[in-house]
Amino acid sequence: MELKNKPHTKGTKSLFKNPFLEKLTRTHIAVPLILFSVISTGLMVYGFQHDYITAVNAPLLFIGGLLAFTLIEYIMHRFVFHLQPKTEKQEKFAYTVHGVHHDYPKDKDRLAMPPPLSLLLSALFFGIFYLMMGNLVYAFLPGFLMGYASYLWVHYMVHAFKPPKNFFKVLWVHHGIHHYKDPHNAFGVSSPFWDVIFRTMPKK
Repeated sequence: MELKNKPHTKGTKSLFKNPFLEKLTRTHIAVPLILFSVISTGLMVYGFQHDYITAVNAPLLFIGGLLAFTLIEYIMHRFVFHLQPKTEKQEKFAYTVHGVHHDYPKDKDRLAMPPPLSLLLSALFFGIFYLMMGNLVYAFLPGFLMGYASYLWVHYMVHAFKPPKNFFKVLWVHHGIHHYKDPHNAFGVSSPFWDVIFRTMPKK
């Protein structure tokens, strides 16, 4: 996905003529934050009740899941959201899933993935992680989902608020560079760690 035009400082854009489909592309940031916090808590409670996880391994699995999300976030942002379209269909896909966000970065209703899609992906990751680690998924997936929730909050903060005067300013500047200066680098939102590892840090 190429950044062809200067980003709009306000406003929004419709993606679908069908009002139902258009509504599905929008969500208030509180919806996924509450939703995935509740799901994560429920999974861990269920895991403890059935002795699938313990007080010893649960914290380590949770942190592992959270760190795993940061890698998935980076990979998705760099290679899926910013794919270089070669056909008209690919260009439309790229614009729908991420290009519209670069055109209208201040559109607060499009700063999070629509809940139906994110729930579907969460179920898919549950299946994948369950095949990989069995019942330990009840602590690993909550960490993964809370990693996603943390990413959503940082992303919302960057686009909706003025630059903070604390350590979050590093993330605010990093993502701002990606949007307004260098869309080919700075793919990490919740952390610049993988940008450092894969050498996609923007030039100073």
